[in-house]
Amino acid sequence: MTIALSLTPAAHVLAQQLTVKDQVELMESMKAEGKTGLARKTKEVDARPAHAGEVVITIIKGQGVETKSKPAEEGDWVVRNRCAETGNEEILVKAANFPERYGEALAPADNRGYQPFRPTGAEMNYFIVSKSLGEFVFDAPWGERMVAMPGDAIVQVQNDPSDTYRIAAASFACTYEITTPAPKP
Repeated sequence: MTIALSLTPAAHVLAQQLTVKDQVELMESMKAEGKTGLARKTKEVDARPAHAGEVVITIIKGQGVETKSKPAEEGDWVVRNRCAETGNEEILVKAANFPERYGEALAPADNRGYQPFRPTGAEMNYFIVSKSLGEFVFDAPWGERMVAMPGDAIVQVQNDPSDTYRIAAASFACTYEITTPAPKP
């Protein structure tokens, strides 16, 4: 595998499979080239406590399986986006991250245990995968392989650069608010 992140502009990355470390380097390269912006998740979600050992398979409507979680641990949450365009996909959020990212429930649980939450809106770095960068595979922070495709957003938690992952284009458009636009890819 050839990694050319430090030798060429990010738009000309030769590698097609990136490790977590390499995707962090890609984000840093994009920042240095002025190709990133800031966005925050703002659309309300529904969430329920995960069952210990539960594996959440994230399915994007029209694309299929995006990723699957590691088995849930006590205190983790299943978060369901409210985005019909993507099939209201679900993700697993670790117990340590959930309160900071989603705050308090807005209403009591429904008959399936889901409660509405409003994301706290912490700003995240992002860039849009360009056609010239092309499709690539990388390891998500939870250890699962993800495929990033042109039009998708790669987002990064500002206080944890290793927490860098893909948001499908339709999901990003539906659930995130751009606070500082990234240049068009």
